Amino acid sequence: MLDSNITNFTKTSTFILLGIPGLEAAHVWISIPFCTMYIIAILGNFTILFIVKREPSLHGPMYYFLCMLAIADLVLSTSILPKMLAIFWFNSREIDFSACLTQMYFIHCFSAMESGIFVAMAFDRYVAICDPLRHSITLTNPVVAKIGLAVVLRGIMLILPYPLLARQWPYCRTSIIPHSYCEHIAVVKLACTDIRISSYYSLSVAFFVIGLDVVFITMSYTQILRAIFSLPTKDARLKTFGTCGSHLCVILAFYIPTLFSSLLHRFGHNVPLHLHILIANMYLLVPPMLNPIIYGMRTKQICDRLLWLITRKGT
Repeated sequence: MLDSNITNFTKTSTFILLGIPGLEAAHVWISIPFCTMYIIAILGNFTILFIVKREPSLHGPMYYFLCMLAIADLVLSTSILPKMLAIFWFNSREIDFSACLTQMYFIHCFSAMESGIFVAMAFDRYVAICDPLRHSITLTNPVVAKIGLAVVLRGIMLILPYPLLARQWPYCRTSIIPHSYCEHIAVVKLACTDIRISSYYSLSVAFFVIGLDVVFITMSYTQILRAIFSLPTKDARLKTFGTCGSHLCVILAFYIPTLFSSLLHRFGHNVPLHLHILIANMYLLVPPMLNPIIYGMRTKQICDRLLWLITRKGT
């Protein structure tokens, strides 16, 4: 009978998201930079998609991967910001159990996809710089499509056990999540059972996704830097390095906050909870905002096309 009651509670319960515990009085003020970042991310990423679609000269592997990155950024930021702003502005803290698991899945799934896209972009830069004569032969449209499909399927399959396992656990302690969104570990910690399977699996996924992706990216850029430094003139080295500078910037903008947040989560036991949550929010919000800005400013083709569109509309 007890098991039946617990199961029914799990299926029909709602969770309460606290937002940023300890900073409730400042929620409205905190929402201003968060909302600004979201607006910039929406406008910037849609602009990237629009420019690449309209400009035939940008229909190449690097820009296809860039479009995938823009879509992932749009989904990732939209998965958390609307509900977060509802908490900050209207004190709407309730979230349905299924909606919470859906949000959890989208956050972690598209984060994994984004990491995979960075690996694909690093491979594109490796071929373009280390073997430029074979770039158009190696990265044909069908190959790019297969790489994109592999990145998407990897994210979908690896993260699918997160909500499936979380749905199985009985939640009979509390429904209060001390977070601003349904982060995986924050949710399963509320279960009144042994959650080591979820914990170990999430650690394995983090190692498999982030760990291996960073290794592949490092290997690619080691070869890229060797090729760059072997060029005869300084101008040639700078020009070649400039073609992958944007990619390096967005990689750092994604992995450094992610690594910092992970280390803080594992070892920062004396760090206040509100600081943990602020950093967790920033590493999901800052990259979607920065990526289109970095590519828009550092990629000449995109920058030129954007200026042309602005000046044409101005005239």
